Amino acid sequence: MSDVSEPGPPADTGLSLRPIIDAVVEFFGDDGWTVDRLDGQVAVRVMFRGEHGEWPCYAQAREADRQLVVYSACPVAVPPDRRLAVAEMITRCNFGLLIGNFELDMNDGELRFKTGLDVEQTELTGHLIRPLVYANVLSMDRFLPAILRVIYGGESPLDLASEFGLS
Repeated sequence: MSDVSEPGPPADTGLSLRPIIDAVVEFFGDDGWTVDRLDGQVAVRVMFRGEHGEWPCYAQAREADRQLVVYSACPVAVPPDRRLAVAEMITRCNFGLLIGNFELDMNDGELRFKTGLDVEQTELTGHLIRPLVYANVLSMDRFLPAILRVIYGGESPLDLASEFGLS
């Protein structure tokens, strides 16, 4: 195996890049979303209503690292007795996804879908933000019915796999 070292800080390219959060607020505003800035954070919250529910979506700017992270928060917390089954369900959902992934906090039941983008030496534009946001919310919308059926209906992830096109 070769020796792999951690990358150093980005080289100063002389680019004057505007703050990520400004591009995010502009994108959501131009796209017709109502944006709430979160106090004390470099983040915003918007609400998304899909075919299968409504939930908050958060966009967090990691300015120092020039990264944007978008989360769709599942509208319900996963109860302790359903967490292992939901963990299996989201593992099946995650397999084969090209953009983003589900995350489950096994301690408190928070479930979310995450997408992220590194724009280290690039100006962030709506053309870059749009696919990140829509891949995020549409993935949550696609799989939310299966997740809710595991939570509330006690259904087996394996039994739901073929219905939702999962492995």
